[in-house]
Amino acid sequence: MTTKNNLICDLETGVCGVAGEDEMEMIDLNKPQKTIDLYYVTDPICSHCWALEPTLRRFQEQYGDYFNFHTVMGGLLEKWHGGPIDPANGISGPADVAGHWREVGEHYRMPIDGSLMIDNPVQSSFPPSRVYKVIQKHHGEELATEYLRRARENLFAFNQNIGERRELIEILNDLGLDGEEIVNEAESATGDQLLKEDFALAAKLGVRGFPTIIMVNEDNKGVKMVGNRPLEYYVSGLTQILDGEEPKPSKQPTLANLLEKEKLLFAKEIEVMYDVDASQLQAFVEKELSPEQYEEKELLGEKYFVQQ
Repeated sequence: MTTKNNLICDLETGVCGVAGEDEMEMIDLNKPQKTIDLYYVTDPICSHCWALEPTLRRFQEQYGDYFNFHTVMGGLLEKWHGGPIDPANGISGPADVAGHWREVGEHYRMPIDGSLMIDNPVQSSFPPSRVYKVIQKHHGEELATEYLRRARENLFAFNQNIGERRELIEILNDLGLDGEEIVNEAESATGDQLLKEDFALAAKLGVRGFPTIIMVNEDNKGVKMVGNRPLEYYVSGLTQILDGEEPKPSKQPTLANLLEKEKLLFAKEIEVMYDVDASQLQAFVEKELSPEQYEEKELLGEKYFVQQ
């Protein structure tokens, strides 16, 4: 990939360095300076992380001006073995996961099929985690985050084994990336080293479960929040790290813009983003979107909306 040299000045734009797309743009110097680092320690096969997505997305959309967001892979499952994997939840083998996942999906209304873990179980979360790290390294956090979302959709909602090479390649190709090239690097010593660096960071942060969100200020002091929590919980944590100064939320994006960005949204995600009651969801969607903008579908009793 060719990178433009910032020392080269463009005769047409009159700019030395990287020119923006617009010749004139509005800027807001009142936006808070990002002095907080937020570490989101997660894993591609973490069901509670999938359930957290509606709340985490809104938190990022409305309060992202206050922090630099870092996703850290935590390493939930290296491999199955003869002994218990998660004795607290009664999980010794992959078949035990199916019922647990289904319960999480029903409780939080983020659909999880789960039967995959009986028929064709994911053997390790390390392969999709290494892929995340390779994308993050070469293409940045935004595209890596989009990959993670697509991977989780495929696993939880559509029952695809994201531990398999062919499935990962297909997800990456659909994102416009060279799936085989990325998976090859993820399977190399480079991918392993990148993942180990995240494990070391997670250990340094004192993380023992997922999801965990840690916010750290310039003085290297912060707050740690473990588990799937409501929005107010994260806003409270941000307030603490701002020395009691209540952060001001940004306006949510329109549903049209959000769907264009995300491509697929479950009912719960729309309800959480816009404070819409489940009984009012249909009316809200029809008010915000024109019929040609979306297709409505259903999965495991939950509606979801796909960009047309």
